[in-house]
Amino acid sequence: MIQSVAFIGLGAMGYRMASHLPKHFDTVYVWNRNFEKAKQHANEYGTQAVKLEQAVQADVIFSCLPTSTDVENLIESLQLKPGTIWVDCTSGVPDSARTLSETLKAQNVDYLDAPVSGQTIGAENATLTVMVGGDAAAFERAYPAMQAIGKLIKHVGTSGAGFAVKAVNNMLLAVNLWSVAEGFTALKAHGVNLNEALDCINASSGKSGVTETVLPQRVLNRSFPVTFALPLLAKDTGIALDLLQSAKLPAPVIGLTQSLIQAASATADENSDFSAAVKFYESWSKITLE
Repeated sequence: MIQSVAFIGLGAMGYRMASHLPKHFDTVYVWNRNFEKAKQHANEYGTQAVKLEQAVQADVIFSCLPTSTDVENLIESLQLKPGTIWVDCTSGVPDSARTLSETLKAQNVDYLDAPVSGQTIGAENATLTVMVGGDAAAFERAYPAMQAIGKLIKHVGTSGAGFAVKAVNNMLLAVNLWSVAEGFTALKAHGVNLNEALDCINASSGKSGVTETVLPQRVLNRSFPVTFALPLLAKDTGIALDLLQSAKLPAPVIGLTQSLIQAASATADENSDFSAAVKFYESWSKITLE
């Protein structure tokens, strides 16, 4: 039975994800590098803002940090309670997951790489998709805690598998985003009504998550709300490309897309949303999608 849960990392996703835990568990610790944010969360949702050393005494520990390196550096300084399960929702590196799993196993602690998809709206509504790698028995034990934040929760394989699925998912997002930018720019150049064309495509075989939500809700209305930062997408496309290269697989589309997203990220305004990668193509075409 899970008696206590902790959440480490209260960024755009983590803050919302942690808000659901007090609905299911009596003891919920929160910690953030900017501790004022942890105290704000406690006041708003009834969690307990505590020191990191106390947070990691929980039965299940969630983390949601920018990179695997951040998680590694954090864990390196900690003494964890035997029997704990660490559920890492960071969009991380598969090799790091395997290393952390082995390191923590020596302390009788299970580590699950459990990245999430669904953006901030999914975190707000507890409808995230959670893709989990690691020990199957640990997954079953941690499942009730993950149910508090997600709707579709799948054990996808051994350590690193969750991170791998998330990286490939985000690479597919990037490929779709870039191809939609090119395709719809061609349509506009030929005088096509973009909104009517979008309706046609979304009722046809060319539809995708990008055409159904990203293009109409972020690009065509020029809002580009920051819910998933472009540098994080660039990080994830790099992880996906590493997966192909380590398996010695050809990657013509993914390799090119990764280069384009990296370039878009390098030239974008600070704190740009992932959808702002479209602006990089617009700078080439001199055509604005609106």
